[in-house]
Amino acid sequence: MPVTHFWMTNRLSLFSESMRVRADSLFIAGHALASLADGYGTPLYIYDRATLDLAVTEYKSALRAYYPGESHLTYAGKAFLCKAIAAWTQTHDLHVDCTGEGEIGIAGAGGAPREKILVHGVNKSTADLKSAFEHAGTIVVDNLSELQKIQLLTTNHPSLIPNLWLRLLPGVAVTTHHAHTQTGQHDSKFGMTREEIIEAANFCKENHLPLNGIHFHQGSNFRDPEPLLPAIDLALDIAKEIGFSGTWHLCPGGGWGAAYHEDELPNPSIENYVRGVAEAVIEGCNSRGLDLPVLHLEPGRSLVARAGVAVYRVGAIKQRGDKTWVLTDGGMADNPRFALYGARYSCLPVEGLNREIGGKVSIAGPYCESGDIVIEDLPMPELKEGELIVIPVAGAYHLSMSSNYNGARRPEALMVEEGKVEVMLKRETVEDLLARDG
Repeated sequence: MPVTHFWMTNRLSLFSESMRVRADSLFIAGHALASLADGYGTPLYIYDRATLDLAVTEYKSALRAYYPGESHLTYAGKAFLCKAIAAWTQTHDLHVDCTGEGEIGIAGAGGAPREKILVHGVNKSTADLKSAFEHAGTIVVDNLSELQKIQLLTTNHPSLIPNLWLRLLPGVAVTTHHAHTQTGQHDSKFGMTREEIIEAANFCKENHLPLNGIHFHQGSNFRDPEPLLPAIDLALDIAKEIGFSGTWHLCPGGGWGAAYHEDELPNPSIENYVRGVAEAVIEGCNSRGLDLPVLHLEPGRSLVARAGVAVYRVGAIKQRGDKTWVLTDGGMADNPRFALYGARYSCLPVEGLNREIGGKVSIAGPYCESGDIVIEDLPMPELKEGELIVIPVAGAYHLSMSSNYNGARRPEALMVEEGKVEVMLKRETVEDLLARDG
């Protein structure tokens, strides 16, 4: 049955590349969402391989078009990481950004080689640093205390020390929808000031540590690359002062945005983002007499968010004055983004898509928190208890921030292609929860 309602057509563009309407039902990569939910249970997370692959292709194509030097993409493990995703990154020759020992272990188990693992963290433990020495190719140093820990570790592991980049605090944040997604402002907990960076560079020189890069990050889910430009200039000024030449590395972070709601369409242009960064780096290096760096981008959610959808089953429906509550089996335990920073989402029913809009609903989960909300006041068709709904742009910062609150068991996660369904994460059980007890 063809799509006939404007509201549905608009929302469909938020979803994964392979999402289709057939016989008034939703299919992803040729698989009926209703059948996947019946077979694997709900809440259920489904990742579309085609959407992941397309995002990488767009980034690499733009880098080839606008940056003449060597360049690389880094997948942000914090967005969502498991062994299957780590394995997927290596089919595209991506680096993997890991924060701490746990993510390093997952990336390595998924087949990411040492030279492709890059380690972040604002307060790395000794265990984190030891793991980085054993399994990573690069450590992004966040502070001077960390650098001193690294210097001590080189005594016992002189042949294993990874390359070092220094994380700069540029003092400029990008525009995001919430302060909790900004990282580059003056009072941020991340990175080092210009003066601290120079002190760290001198420390590396005095102690013969392999410093060869600068990194900064200004925020997550932004749409305008303009605030990156003064930060790039500052990083290049510092690179010249340090004396980088030949092969050196620059990473102006990532965090490029994705549309979560139809009001935010169209999706931010990957090409415009890459072009803006590349042109600023090229012009800045030329004006300073610097060799072009190896340029690293960390696309973050713009690689993986749109690839994922979350399927929930409706339980109770309550009318409270003018407010209609649709209560589902998923919520803040698998997606805390509304509770953390008021994230907005859209939604579609899995079946019966040609219904007319019935009014506004608020979708919430089963947990004992007033903040356990997924969507507020979204126009939807009239829903019934027991039916399925699907939320787009669920691929990033859902499962990676999920919890066992109220004894919740984390959902199953699938990777789908035409004719293929792979279980990436098994659904947790009560036995899994009990196995942690001492």
